[in-house]
Amino acid sequence: MLLARVPPNHHSIPSVARVVGFLSDPSLARSLHGLSLKTPFATDVFVLTSVLDMYAKCSLLKEAQKVFVEMPERNVVSWSALICGYADAGLHSSVLHLFRSALHDGVEVNDCTFSSVIRVCAETTMLGLGALLHGLAIKFNLDSSPFVGSALVSLYSKCGILDSSYKVFNEMPERNLSAWNSVLIASAQHGNIGTVFNLFEAMQAAGFQPNYVTFLCLLTACSHAGLLDEGKRYFSLMPVYGVEPGPEHYAAMVDLLGRVGRISEALFFIQSMPIEPIESVWGALLTASRIHKDANTAAFAAQKLFEMGSRSPGMHMLLAGTYRAAGRHLEAAQARKAMRDSGLRKDAGLSWLEAGGVIHTFASGDQRHGRSVEIYRVLEEVGKRMEAAGYEPDTSGVHRNVRYHSERLAIGLGLLVVPEGVPIRVMKNIRVCNDCHTAIKYLTKCTGRVVVLRDLNRFHRFENGTCSCGDFW
Repeated sequence: MLLARVPPNHHSIPSVARVVGFLSDPSLARSLHGLSLKTPFATDVFVLTSVLDMYAKCSLLKEAQKVFVEMPERNVVSWSALICGYADAGLHSSVLHLFRSALHDGVEVNDCTFSSVIRVCAETTMLGLGALLHGLAIKFNLDSSPFVGSALVSLYSKCGILDSSYKVFNEMPERNLSAWNSVLIASAQHGNIGTVFNLFEAMQAAGFQPNYVTFLCLLTACSHAGLLDEGKRYFSLMPVYGVEPGPEHYAAMVDLLGRVGRISEALFFIQSMPIEPIESVWGALLTASRIHKDANTAAFAAQKLFEMGSRSPGMHMLLAGTYRAAGRHLEAAQARKAMRDSGLRKDAGLSWLEAGGVIHTFASGDQRHGRSVEIYRVLEEVGKRMEAAGYEPDTSGVHRNVRYHSERLAIGLGLLVVPEGVPIRVMKNIRVCNDCHTAIKYLTKCTGRVVVLRDLNRFHRFENGTCSCGDFW
């Protein structure tokens, strides 16, 4: 068109900007913006909004913000485009600040804006703010949107309230594929595996074709439950639905094989892959080797990760832990030294609990909280009852013995501030150790409380001495 000397206008520029955004090509984005500035439509709100959205999708947020600030006129799409860009980049505080500014300026925010902000609340597990946004969505008559509904399903699920996720989903007047995928992954992460399979059948009966994300949900569910035959069946079904298995699907299959102890089969599966394994594939094998104390395979997987240039301190710690569990203490020390020599530091294990609109964060052995004395006292009191019931501490799986890991401290605060009859909901950024998992089971049995714990892999619902994961995680 340009070679034919047909000038671009306020219709063609946004169309091309949308394509450049899909391609996520920064060079093309800057070129198209430069071209648009030479046209009579340089200040057109629709052209500028499309350029802003294009920059955001290309992860050029400084450029997107500059366009936004310099716009002579903005509309709700302009605000939404920048908010979505910040949300996709994980800039959560910027999303919330911009959303507050939009409301303050009287912008009639739409379902796209709301869904982006609610997803930020889901990622940061800010249940109180997310519930407030749910109320605002109802007030603005946006709760019927499938985009808002999908975001709310994720919000309540990631905050440990699966019943509310199901309630939102069941009451949605209109569902899209994203809504179905959201409730599928929510069920998988909470261990409701039968519900996952039933929802998959219902989704197809409703006329929806499963996509890349759908099969990832199914494989995740199978992995969490150790259902190898079902996982293999769903993996083989992907080409039937025209879905090409991607790196994440292969990683999920390796994780599934590894969790059920098929370490050698998982390694053969990786070596037979038609695509190059990504870090998460070797990471899944390393994690499985750690669980099943296969030090040799763990070392092989770690070597592959390091050859790929992995800078993850967690991989070094997994390797060290595997050696230690196998009694190979010298090699464990060498793995930790290699991590230090590389300038890497172990990720801090943190747990947090929301109470009274405040996020309370704990590290292992933490004594900085204002109610630390009370927290340790209540844990000591409950601990005596736990030991009387048969609990015996097991610190064999941890490198550094501490009095209480972070999740135990968060639960201790929950015992003090969360009302009886309300579950204590705790989030954790790493995998829960075997000892804490056992301890929390005893704690719920001795106190009658319910604890919902989200670790790096999944949700655990502890009640009356049992866990929803069936001790398989």
